[in-house]
Amino acid sequence: MPLTAPKLDDRHFQDIVDEAKKRIPHYIKEWTDHNVSDPGVTMIELFAWMTDTILYRMNQVPDLHYIKFMELLGITLKQPVPARAPVTFWLAAPQEAPALIPAGTEVASTQTENQPSIIFTTDTDFYVSPPQIIAVLSEVASGNEGEKEFKQHNVERVLKGLESFSAFSSRPQAKDALYFGFENDLSHHILGFDLQCNSAGGAGINPTLPPYVWEVSTGDIDEPWRRCEMDPDEDSTKGMNVSGRMRVHLPEMGKVRIDKESFFWARVRILTEAEYTDQMRPYRNTPQIERVAVRAWGSSTMATHSQQINKELLGSSDGSAGQYYHLQVTPILERRPDEHLIVWADGEAQHWAEVPDFSGSDEKDRHYTLDSVSGELRLGPAIRQPDGTIRRYGAIPPRGANLIFRKYRYGGGLDGNVMVGQLNTLKTAIPYIASVRNRQAAQGGLDAETLEAAKMRAPAQLRTRDRAVTEADFEFLAQEVLRDTGWGKYRVKCLQPRPSRESRVIPGQVYVLVVPHIQNPADRLRPKPEHLELEEGEVYDRLMARLNERRLLTVRLDVRSPAYHWVAARVAIRAVPGTNHARVEDAVLGRLYSFLNPLIGGLDGQGWPFGRDLVISDVYQALMGIPGVQLIRDVELFMTSAGEGPRGDAVEAVEVVGHGTVASGVHELVFV
Repeated sequence: MPLTAPKLDDRHFQDIVDEAKKRIPHYIKEWTDHNVSDPGVTMIELFAWMTDTILYRMNQVPDLHYIKFMELLGITLKQPVPARAPVTFWLAAPQEAPALIPAGTEVASTQTENQPSIIFTTDTDFYVSPPQIIAVLSEVASGNEGEKEFKQHNVERVLKGLESFSAFSSRPQAKDALYFGFENDLSHHILGFDLQCNSAGGAGINPTLPPYVWEVSTGDIDEPWRRCEMDPDEDSTKGMNVSGRMRVHLPEMGKVRIDKESFFWARVRILTEAEYTDQMRPYRNTPQIERVAVRAWGSSTMATHSQQINKELLGSSDGSAGQYYHLQVTPILERRPDEHLIVWADGEAQHWAEVPDFSGSDEKDRHYTLDSVSGELRLGPAIRQPDGTIRRYGAIPPRGANLIFRKYRYGGGLDGNVMVGQLNTLKTAIPYIASVRNRQAAQGGLDAETLEAAKMRAPAQLRTRDRAVTEADFEFLAQEVLRDTGWGKYRVKCLQPRPSRESRVIPGQVYVLVVPHIQNPADRLRPKPEHLELEEGEVYDRLMARLNERRLLTVRLDVRSPAYHWVAARVAIRAVPGTNHARVEDAVLGRLYSFLNPLIGGLDGQGWPFGRDLVISDVYQALMGIPGVQLIRDVELFMTSAGEGPRGDAVEAVEVVGHGTVASGVHELVFV
């Protein structure tokens, strides 16, 4: 049973008024008019209101003590988390020299009468570099059936239009490809391929849906090629049938050896039959290319929902311990290595370091603390010891020294999670830049932590105290890291299997299972395998670093995605006569996909529980009460793969391993 804190005084305004009226006959028998219009009753009500206010304030004392206890534990409100998005900068025209987009360039959404603009800044310097094309070759069918060979083309003659060549085999086949090799890395660039084509080639296709795709080399053994993005209106060649331009958005690139040449490659590849979509048709003959020109039209870089303040003067030191100052703009985002305090004393700039507290500082350490929400910067205190001496926790700037905060960023919050195309205004003037646009929605923004949320965090913080021993400790610390990265809705589960003679578990092995958060609600309802895998990157690295710092020395830590059991259900129902079958089908399938879901599934909507078996009765229970369903005739469960429907024999139950959860394949609905 939870502990209930009593109110120190539970009387209210009317209780005090009634009690005072009851005492009137005892003290003043002549006073008989107790109506609200009586002046004496008015005075009673006035003092009752004042007393009620005092009681209300007194009842806040437990909350005050709770907050002071949180301060004693060193708990502070967490700063907001900024959203991030890749922003594309378009050049007015291709340049012969690299065009610099400096770090701190500001882009924003359109300002309206009721809504201020939302400002993002670029994180790093980057250049829009002219492509240095060094090789052109075709991968075509060889004389042996099913085999391919590479055909080299003279680059200089191709660029000058002195040599016409076939892009693919005489009759293009699946996986034929035209390769362009570059000496420089063009990751995240927009390349424009100006092709002069012979209209006699490339016949047979649907010009609006050409059967090819652009890809770039990644240098990764597991995924050597990655698809590029290209809007349909950015291809004016009609499938290489007429002269025109194709503008391609390149992802991250890497060097790969093709035909004994190691370059950064971009290729246009003929689709396989399985990759064809509706209304696509294959080539009857190969496109003939007479001239090629490759130019850079822009590039994309990551931008953060933030603005930057440089060299803010905080004030001068008075030479005493425990000084404090305030930054002008709050709340402040998480500091980067170059964002710190500078103390200018005796003509010398001293670089000071931020620490979470002064417990490990001595009088020579140039340390300070900074509250991200309030912007309060504190220097180390001086505390009298039991023997009468004074100990200083941190250095003290000399009297008259100027304190300058070199750089800090402010911003962040939920309003930074803007949709595609909303970042369309360039606030920093840069030569040759014509326009900007975010081709992906910004993600990860969170508001600063509220006091109520911090109160909920305090018991777990007290229990864990920055060390990971139990399963709950690992889960709490992992959620702390994921919240700081802007993805607080990750699912985390820790398993500490016990070694035994029958099992092969290594002593001290700890598994931390993570189901990634999915921003798009549609993808969240029907996630794909790539959405559910925890990829190595910034989030993974921060998670491993935090847990490794706080685990026991003998613990073997393994952070991974859980084992997903892909399940497909075939449900036979009878609809209520007269109902729209399409609406009933959408409702039933929507309930199935949301229920059998690792992120939003289960009875509580928090994701299918780890290690819990799925039985047919669970599906019956989930489908109960759907409007338009008269009865559920039959339910069958099948073990399947991602993106596939029922196959094989139906099963009565799906056994889920302890480190696994359930995900949906393709469900089927039958009306009877």
